Amino acid sequence: MNVPARHRALAGTAVAATALATLTAGAAYADHQPPTAARPSAADRTATGTSTAARKATGNPSTDRTQASATPLERTRADGAQVGRGSAGRGAVVSAERVVQMTRAEAAAYTKASGFASPAPRYGVTGYRLVYRTIDPAGRPTTASGLVVLPRNRTRTLRPVSFEHGTMISKAQAPSVSSDTRGEAVLLSSAGYAAVEPDYLGLGLGPGRHPYADVASETTASIDLLRAARTFTTTRHRRLDRRVFVTGFSQGGPAAMGLARALQAGAEPGFRLAAVAGINGPYDGEHAQMPEGLFGKTLNPKISTYYFTYWLTAMNRLHHLYDNPSEVFQQPYADRVEALTDGSHTDSDVLAQTPGTPQQLLTPKMIEWARHPSGALLTALRENDTTCTNWIPRVPVRIYTSRGDRDVSILNSEHCVAALRSHGVNAPLIDEGPIEHSPSKHAALPQILDWFGKLS
Repeated sequence: MNVPARHRALAGTAVAATALATLTAGAAYADHQPPTAARPSAADRTATGTSTAARKATGNPSTDRTQASATPLERTRADGAQVGRGSAGRGAVVSAERVVQMTRAEAAAYTKASGFASPAPRYGVTGYRLVYRTIDPAGRPTTASGLVVLPRNRTRTLRPVSFEHGTMISKAQAPSVSSDTRGEAVLLSSAGYAAVEPDYLGLGLGPGRHPYADVASETTASIDLLRAARTFTTTRHRRLDRRVFVTGFSQGGPAAMGLARALQAGAEPGFRLAAVAGINGPYDGEHAQMPEGLFGKTLNPKISTYYFTYWLTAMNRLHHLYDNPSEVFQQPYADRVEALTDGSHTDSDVLAQTPGTPQQLLTPKMIEWARHPSGALLTALRENDTTCTNWIPRVPVRIYTSRGDRDVSILNSEHCVAALRSHGVNAPLIDEGPIEHSPSKHAALPQILDWFGKLS
């Protein structure tokens, strides 16, 4: 999560971030949930379907500039012969629009402005926003958007890297929509990879609300974007190698591990997992993130309050944690949390309208429930806490962390590595040192990029 400096300062930190424009949200996710619909298990939902400163630094390689030169294919609904080949199944491309075009020099300026000091880009890049068909958490057809960025070189077969982004509460913040959040994809693509970055359900141009931190729907959205990217790249006279590198940061850490697990299990036979790396992810909500956020002393209480607001409202739509927000949230916050998390508000809005600590946000009953999780809360935690525990990776794995992180507890990464090692997986835990959450991504991703290069 990128938090404005004034809120970081209020919470005792000094990390700046860009204020984001809002985008009108689609229909509420709950509106798409018929009362009698049964929610499939995580395994069932993962299964294969049937079918700002940076702009100034780069000479404004923005969405507006690139849209003006987009081809008819890129600007209109894709017809079956050109992109979707008539398929209405998962991964079919609904539309494709060019949103990024940078020379190598522009890519260098952009990645530097995004916080990445290295490596120097080898190529310019061209990126596209894809809208594609996927499924919602109940397994019903829906659409999602995502970003696909290709290097401007002569290589016809490109190795894909799926990057799973961190927490975003505004639809307008998603990488396929915002020109401020594409640093990772540009960094990866400028090194020669096909960068594939899902917005996730309910962000970007996706309808409804985002099912925040729901690993199963993050996985299906990611697999289906890989399918869509494979189809779309053929229209650019390119193709994707079947071997996929996977990485992700923060929320994207468990999302990356979930996607890697599904690829290894054969969820999409056309792709094969090559390696996976997670960066400061909340892999263990039950035993690390939730207790440390409520009862520990290592995390920023203001940021923990933000996370609890987002997570509890999202999980309620999937696991029915409460009938009325006042059962979980104290007033006056109970009257505003649902609206604050509808996708039309920014991080700044949420931080400004929630209190300084989780104890001020949550009811005593909720705090006690979190201390001893049971019922729907325990189900919500355990359904999403399995990405390091219930599979045995057969590919190289690395877990990156930073002992200075005050957003996501380092215990998450330590528990993840311990679980992997208990299964005989040689997964190193790489500590980036006493740096905070967002800077850890800027330190780790170039190292991951170098590692992927050595594995290629």
